Amino acid sequence: MSETPEPDAPSPSGDDEIDASAAPLLDHLTELRRRLIISAAAIAVGFAICFAFSVPLYEFLVIPFRVAVEAAGVEPTLYFAPLEFFFTRVRLAALGGIALAFPMVAYQLYHFIAPGLYKRERNTALPFLAAMPVLFMAGAALVYYVLMPFVMRFAVGMEQDAGEGSGVSIELLTRVGDYLTLTTTLLMAFGFAFQLPVFLTLLARAGLIDAQFLRNNRKYAIVGIFVIAAFLTPPDPISQLILGGSIIALYEISVISVLFAERKKPEEDDALA
Repeated sequence: MSETPEPDAPSPSGDDEIDASAAPLLDHLTELRRRLIISAAAIAVGFAICFAFSVPLYEFLVIPFRVAVEAAGVEPTLYFAPLEFFFTRVRLAALGGIALAFPMVAYQLYHFIAPGLYKRERNTALPFLAAMPVLFMAGAALVYYVLMPFVMRFAVGMEQDAGEGSGVSIELLTRVGDYLTLTTTLLMAFGFAFQLPVFLTLLARAGLIDAQFLRNNRKYAIVGIFVIAAFLTPPDPISQLILGGSIIALYEISVISVLFAERKKPEEDDALA
């Protein structure tokens, strides 16, 4: 007697599959919203703290200007239009708040993407997250202690008395907002430029580039670096050379870092096998 075949289990309908896939998506969106709210709250707290100390922060930033002007025998004076200094404080507090909240934002970002990473990948990401603020502060320190004093000495050196040349007096009148714009532009430019080793090493670990690629394209990179430096720095050759030279040095460090990552990757793959 032949056995009657059992009926196949009913396959889930298309609506059931959509509902099943929608549930994890909603969970991810809920988690993302929670991380974004925490990050926004951290930035808001950082903004409030930095606004309360915005005047001391600005006084700290104008030290290179004061030193350069006093060295030229001129009384340091900054000019501002009505409400300009207030909005300058707001801008400074916003930038300071983002910088102050960056560790918390990076922490929230890492913990959002960490569940989708292997343990090896999570361990790999942590050193890069730790290196980013360190490199940013190194670039900012170079601006504050080296570049800004030189830029302000260069600007003060452009002054002339009425008895010189055309008989027209040329005097430096620095506005509060203009000085903050110049300072923050250079701080951001150098801070992000110093992330180059992290960026290139991550590309190498993703298999998109290698050390040989960086060596072969070094001459093109140097040309591109100095073009970028010309746009990001004031129109004087020394500051362009400082930024360009710094990025080139970081490029060479990146080559070494990528080479190290290439040599370490087979060991990590063997450990996973």
